[in-house]
Amino acid sequence: MPIDFSKIKTPCYVIDELLLRNNLKLIKQVKEAASIDILVALKAFSNWGIFPIFKEYGFGASASSINEARLAFEELGVKAHTYSPAYEEKYIADILKYSSHISFNSINQLRKYFNLASQNGVSIGLRVNPEVSDSAYDIYNPCKPGSRFGITAEQLGDSVPREIEGFHFHTLFEADSFTLEKVLAVFLKKFGTFLPQLKWVNMGGGHLITGKDYDIEHLIKILVDFKNKHNMEIILEPGSAFTYQTGYLVSTILDIVENNGIKTAILDVSFTCHMPDCLEMPYKPVILGATDEKAGRPTYRMGGVSCLAGDYMGNWSFDKELKPGDKIIFDDMIHYTTVKTTMFNGVSHPCIGIWSEQSGFRLIKEFNYQDYKNRLS
Repeated sequence: MPIDFSKIKTPCYVIDELLLRNNLKLIKQVKEAASIDILVALKAFSNWGIFPIFKEYGFGASASSINEARLAFEELGVKAHTYSPAYEEKYIADILKYSSHISFNSINQLRKYFNLASQNGVSIGLRVNPEVSDSAYDIYNPCKPGSRFGITAEQLGDSVPREIEGFHFHTLFEADSFTLEKVLAVFLKKFGTFLPQLKWVNMGGGHLITGKDYDIEHLIKILVDFKNKHNMEIILEPGSAFTYQTGYLVSTILDIVENNGIKTAILDVSFTCHMPDCLEMPYKPVILGATDEKAGRPTYRMGGVSCLAGDYMGNWSFDKELKPGDKIIFDDMIHYTTVKTTMFNGVSHPCIGIWSEQSGFRLIKEFNYQDYKNRLS
């Protein structure tokens, strides 16, 4: 049963349960075939009202803060693999309480917190920087010159502190298995001599396992070969892959304005508030029923409801003229959206819901004035 968007009050993020389960099944298939750990990266998706579905598939979680680590423990029932560029002393005890693994970004941080981590029985890792990345966008490139993430081979020198049980690296951005293969070749060249003394390697995120034409069998072969050769645990934490192309942001046109021959449909959502990656990256999202601009067809910009002058994108063409009250449905708006939203201008935050073929739409969370007010004082 397709989603009946006409019955959904806007603005609203809508997760399609069938699409989500298809992704989870595929990722679980990789996990089991390669005998590795695959973690849900909470930085990409933290809508814990959906976690009961995730728990059915047996994934762990990765965290970047005390709040994410606690959420993983309380709502997924797992201790997190935690990494942060630096840890605050006031939070470190609680972070360790909710973590099974912790990766430090520097030797300074390792020395500061090693004793406390070891007393809590947490496996200790070090983030390393292979200085190679596939990202075409500097904002998402953790290995560009001057990066604050991880220790380079030159900085590490000839030995690894004896306290370290694992290496953690993250270089990919929505990448395929062949890119991972290239990165692993560099990683082994720079850090391979240290692997015999380690128990695990965390290959980070950016693995778009659920993307179209991703070569699953090639990925499994790479992971199995690496694991067999080096006799160590492998961990992946693909952020986007879990909820990639699993849902929508449903909006309504409030008004249509025209200036200098450009028509803008003003929506009850905002790019800067609700779809920030569109402006940060930038990238143009897909709108259901629309195409890129085509001559001779009704064409519009989409304008957000905030006061930011740049809160718009365009252009899209449609089969017919748009009017206030029409719904505009943005595709693939679940990963890295709800976790990055703001309430700038006091703009209403979209509801969050899930669509099931069996039971239709179920509202999970609705936001109100108190949510806005309580964030500020």
